[in-house]
Amino acid sequence: MNNKPSLADKILPAFLGALCIVWVYPIIMILFNSLKKETAISTNTAFQLPNAESFAGLENFVNAVMSKGFIDAFVTSLIITVTSVAAILLFCSMCAWYITRVENILTKAIYFSFVFSMVVPFQMLMFTLASTSDMLNLNTPYNIWVIYLGFGAGLAVFMFTGFMKSIPLEIEEAAMIDGCNPFQTYFKIVLPILKPTMISVGILETMWVWNDYLLPYLVLDRKKYSTVPILIQYFKGSFGRVEMGPMMACIILTVLPIIIIYLFCQKHIIKGVVAGAVKG
Repeated sequence: MNNKPSLADKILPAFLGALCIVWVYPIIMILFNSLKKETAISTNTAFQLPNAESFAGLENFVNAVMSKGFIDAFVTSLIITVTSVAAILLFCSMCAWYITRVENILTKAIYFSFVFSMVVPFQMLMFTLASTSDMLNLNTPYNIWVIYLGFGAGLAVFMFTGFMKSIPLEIEEAAMIDGCNPFQTYFKIVLPILKPTMISVGILETMWVWNDYLLPYLVLDRKKYSTVPILIQYFKGSFGRVEMGPMMACIILTVLPIIIIYLFCQKHIIKGVVAGAVKG
């Protein structure tokens, strides 16, 4: 038996490695520039490694955190992310449970509506969405989760439904025989079993909501509220001058939590996706 790797087996890893470098390179350059002095970033040395003359230490990070609006924007992004992801996980998992256990024309139509929503471009809805959110007072960090629930429900319901089909119905029937009502059956029986997919959907939705720029920009009242991605766009110092060093540091501080979460939880994403594909 010939175990010698083929030409494709050699080329594919090299291609994927080069592609990975291309994707990671901008983040590395932002990290390097966040450690440089302002003069080193604005000159031709922006693509060079920090040296003794250009190294600024943590000065840019301190200026970014102490800048006007960063703490408020960070708290706003945190509130939006937590409330939106919590709503998506709870309501979409319950909806998927209903779709899976009640099989009729209505539930099939609901399911395909959620699947179809994933292919509808956001640009088709954004102008109507902005006016509707103002009319319904959904332009604050405390109730914008309703909009995120609508846009995030497609992927969440799709993944939850695939996993629900792998849960034996006999477990739920035994719970109902023991006297559990539907809510008790869901929270005591179904929800613990959903843990792998819950973690997967939670991570994916968290990365989307936390990094989202366009929806909060269109919906929120920017005179009162600003998320971290929006703040980065308007990151200015004295006299309206854009301070590149603190702005680069702000970008790193924004991306770092999501990178850490993903690195520690990526195995759960794989488990949740595979579990949802068992009987999808």
